Amino acid sequence: MKKEKTGPSIESAFNYCSKIALEHYENFPVGSWIVPRDKRKYVHAIYAFARIADDFADEKRYREEERLQLLGDWEKKLRSCVYENPENPVFIAIKETIRKFEIPVELLGDLITAFKLDLINKRYKSRKDLLSYCSYSANPVGRIVLYLFGYKDHELHRLSDFICTALQLTNFWQDISIDLEKDRIYLPAEDMEQFGYNEKDLRSHLLNSAFINLLIYEIELTRGLFNEGLPLCNRVGKRLSLELKAVWSGGMKILDKIEYNGYDVFNNRPVINIFDKAKILSQALVMRH
Repeated sequence: MKKEKTGPSIESAFNYCSKIALEHYENFPVGSWIVPRDKRKYVHAIYAFARIADDFADEKRYREEERLQLLGDWEKKLRSCVYENPENPVFIAIKETIRKFEIPVELLGDLITAFKLDLINKRYKSRKDLLSYCSYSANPVGRIVLYLFGYKDHELHRLSDFICTALQLTNFWQDISIDLEKDRIYLPAEDMEQFGYNEKDLRSHLLNSAFINLLIYEIELTRGLFNEGLPLCNRVGKRLSLELKAVWSGGMKILDKIEYNGYDVFNNRPVINIFDKAKILSQALVMRH
């Protein structure tokens, strides 16, 4: 009798995702020690899913339409894994994560939409357009985390959106030079025009008063979003609250560093070092709102 083909076990699938997550460095470790141990593997599964999709979007060996096809196939696997028995370890772990925490599959689908937008839209005309992109690229992450911790309240999700959008924008301002090498510009065209700065100036890495005033403006608006979302930190349990406060402080620290470096993101990309992390953690432990 022919044996039915089976995929990896759920445990080995989660181990596979954890390996992917722990091999990549970010400003904050994925599923850090602040996240309860029993939830870390689920955080790793979400990260592995998004990381692979991101790799598809950035795969230089393929033409743009081929990368879009890879993302489309990844999305099909996502939507089918909910009611089928996947063989891919990432989707075995994702299926269990969705089932256990009742996470809407649309939130994960939104992340794939963001990667597709990265291939299609490399310029943003207005702030409204940029915030719309963030609603796919960043906000679903915060909502997924809230689901992992059992929070389904709409108001908490709304506050999370503020923080996640602010984090995404902070990453844009931090990586202006890196994104430019990929022919991506996230500074809204209308804002650049308002301050008398253009794409030619940007490509020349022109650090003048127009650029400085433009970044001052963007950073002020980004800080406003961080502050709009801050009440979330004290409306969730202690462990998640500590994690959120650390992430919030880390984002604000990056903005501070951009200012400290004289807004020269072309030559001084701000990063969080070990001393910053120690300070951020100590701030998170005493933060109140």
